[in-house]
Amino acid sequence: MFSLDPLFASADPILALAPMQDVTDLPFWRLMTRYGGADLYYTEYFRVTPISHLDKPILASITQNPTGRPVIAQMIGNDIPSLVRTAKALQGLPIAAIDLNLGCPAPVVYRKCAGGGLLRDLPRIDTILGALRDAITGKFTVKTRLGFDDERTVEALLPLFDKHSIDLVTVHGRTVLQMYCGGIRHDLIRLASESLPCPVLANGNVSSHLNAATVLQETHARGLMIGRGAVRNPWIFSQIRQHFAGEAISYPTGREVLAYIRDLYESVCSPDIPDPKGVQKIKKYANFIGEGISSEFLHAVRRVSTKTEFFSLCTEHLDHDQLMTLEPFNSFE
Repeated sequence: MFSLDPLFASADPILALAPMQDVTDLPFWRLMTRYGGADLYYTEYFRVTPISHLDKPILASITQNPTGRPVIAQMIGNDIPSLVRTAKALQGLPIAAIDLNLGCPAPVVYRKCAGGGLLRDLPRIDTILGALRDAITGKFTVKTRLGFDDERTVEALLPLFDKHSIDLVTVHGRTVLQMYCGGIRHDLIRLASESLPCPVLANGNVSSHLNAATVLQETHARGLMIGRGAVRNPWIFSQIRQHFAGEAISYPTGREVLAYIRDLYESVCSPDIPDPKGVQKIKKYANFIGEGISSEFLHAVRRVSTKTEFFSLCTEHLDHDQLMTLEPFNSFE
């Protein structure tokens, strides 16, 4: 059974791969281990309702964990008996903690008062946290945004996290309605870091090793959660470690980025998947990767329709030996 305790005890920043639904799945985890990988992995969220069961593909990322690192199982929902039932089922699996999602900004989620939608109802959050804290015998964590439409909601959230002895809190420094636009409130993440007795991870717009160092300095967070930045640049966790160790930073060449994209396609697209479906799936990733290549690539990749067109475009832009930082030309994280 993996534990969070060694990460908590280490002086190094905790580096977590963010959960991204239908993106950071088991095949992607397996691929990430080839590029250095994170210290900690969060599953895609288990949707919890009165009739829900543990989603088998997400469950496989726990039972077949290829990373050699701790895994946190994330739940999303608002029905307390169902959340308790699911938490008890998850505790029988090789996980390091159970996480409650209070931050998903997708309208289809928040309109059902789940994920970030719960941030409109703090008394309900209080009740859910209490029920889950009673049900979870191991570590219980939370991933949240600052609020639904008001950044200062986090000031009322923090006492609830303390009250229910949450073991680790991840704070995305935007509101739900901001989605992925606008600046990150590092000062409010810092408020969480300095107010809570548990470790806090900073999330949002971590785009490079230099940016990571700045975020940690400004937030006083115990570590970082990175999602889009890791899809765009799978070397980012190793680069952050190199930075803090005072080592030279290893940047990939264009051809190495091209090889990553080929690895990615082979990892997330099964051999029997029809060509159009494979291209549509890889575009989920290419939209993030393209932010580190060029606006021309990003514009063109959204319009390809076949695997041949896709890789012809990638080769056109990446078949070179120049080093690439893969930092985004637009601020979108």
